[in-house]
Amino acid sequence: MKKLLLALLLAPLAFAQNQPATLVLRNANIYTSDDSTPRAEAVAIQNDKIVFVGTDAEAQQYISPGTKVLDLKGATVLPGLTDSHYHFMGVGIRELTFNLEGTKSLDDFLAKVKERVATTKAGDWVVGRGWIETFWKPPAFPTRWDLDKVAPDNPVVLRRSDGHALVANSAALKIAGIDHKTPNPFGGEISKDQNGEITGMLLDHAQELMMKFVPPQAAADPEQAALAANQRSLMLGWCELQDPGGTWQDIDVYRKLYGQGRLKVRIYKAVWGPGPEADRLLQEGAQVGAFQNHLTIRTIKVISDGALGSRGAALLAPYSDKPDTSGFLTVETAPFRAMLAEALRQGIQVETHAIGDRANRFVLDEYERAFNAVPKDQRKVAEPRWRDEHSQIVSPEDLPRFAKLGVIPSMQPSHAIGDLFFAPQRLGMDRLRGAYAWQSLIKSGVIVPAGSDAPVERGEPMIEFYAAVARKPLPSRAQGANLEGWHPEEAMTREQALKALTLWPAYAAFEEKIKGSISAGKLADFTVLSADIMKIPEVEILNTKNLMTIVGGQVVYEAGKPNPGP
Repeated sequence: MKKLLLALLLAPLAFAQNQPATLVLRNANIYTSDDSTPRAEAVAIQNDKIVFVGTDAEAQQYISPGTKVLDLKGATVLPGLTDSHYHFMGVGIRELTFNLEGTKSLDDFLAKVKERVATTKAGDWVVGRGWIETFWKPPAFPTRWDLDKVAPDNPVVLRRSDGHALVANSAALKIAGIDHKTPNPFGGEISKDQNGEITGMLLDHAQELMMKFVPPQAAADPEQAALAANQRSLMLGWCELQDPGGTWQDIDVYRKLYGQGRLKVRIYKAVWGPGPEADRLLQEGAQVGAFQNHLTIRTIKVISDGALGSRGAALLAPYSDKPDTSGFLTVETAPFRAMLAEALRQGIQVETHAIGDRANRFVLDEYERAFNAVPKDQRKVAEPRWRDEHSQIVSPEDLPRFAKLGVIPSMQPSHAIGDLFFAPQRLGMDRLRGAYAWQSLIKSGVIVPAGSDAPVERGEPMIEFYAAVARKPLPSRAQGANLEGWHPEEAMTREQALKALTLWPAYAAFEEKIKGSISAGKLADFTVLSADIMKIPEVEILNTKNLMTIVGGQVVYEAGKPNPGP
């Protein structure tokens, strides 16, 4: 008996001697997102897996002469942060092309366009993205006539930050053959003024009438865009990005760069549907964990409506500030239904963009219809974990349906603190009861994985964490903000917000067994921060910096040290 007890006591030491750690993080303030061991001081990693979580003293047994030891001097360590809704190529393109973020007024917007035109040859396209009129005075959309004043000889196409609308000048509209006689396409709108003249604003699917004329050379090189997004993401502390929508050409770029060892962040990729991109995935099947768990393709992304800011979100009742419209659905029902049924049979996850209360009800209805139409014994995956991306405006009577159906509301905290400046005008106070209802959904029995929807938003984890727990505008925008009716009770606790950026996205991607918490046996992904965001005052969260990003046991970003560029 004594020999058995001695063997048990020496077992960890024997394990450490036989399998020493390749990396040990010590002297750290660790939040694990693992309820069985919520806090720790040290972590031992062997290659790309965690082998130990505990105290500094206990971690000592995992250290050998070949072990790299990082003394983090009290820095806060979190499970590798995941953005559950991050348009990866879009972020890279934003970094490399004409970026109109932060324009403070129409005059400022036009001045930037004029400056860009001055460096562009006459006749060449000027393409950009990022403007938003919310903080302009008045907060009105720009028009083609505005652009014509500063760009008479260049076709100009500038997308709103949400990607659901663009403004084009007269030169671009002429090339595309769009005029007052052009009919609205399904799921889109060609905006007109009170005299019936086109304004240059194209909403949702109407954008396609223009974008097919924009030459490829006007856009960023896809490989450079992917590398720029990789660099920015790692610098901010993201270890995985769930990329909602795209093409197999995107995937070819990712595979090439992973094969060359140039892409370090993990990507959970969806392709567009219904259509040929989705058909290919349904035929070939899910592709899970390629390049040492860096790339997974198992999801179809559908867009069911537009955005609230551009009034394309599909509402159950008219917009309060534009009663002649209720927005519109952007997906046709018949192909959507057929795709959903086949996805259940083939074990493919579906995630559907839904902003307005009508769109969210439509998605829940269609998901429920598919679940009833395809019995569980005909499904390749018993638990489909289908997602409703955004879930922004939900009728209160529909909130319990997420838990009942097992549908995951994937939401973006920063949308709430940005939209609060115009959502009351768009919706009226009554519909705010079901707007950005994080806490109500959590209490109903579902998880709420969090993301940023970058490049619609900045894509910064500290902004998302702050928005989730504060549910207040950024301090730079707080002056004059009216928080009436904004339901502060819907804010997350800090523990919930941490899981919303770690464990819950892992579950939403079928990855909770290999990542999402700092637990022995899981992938060694960590985000190291300059401050304890679980305790500091809310406003200080925004000043917190990422010090180090570790993916698969490798330090892929360290503040103050040279890091590979695009």
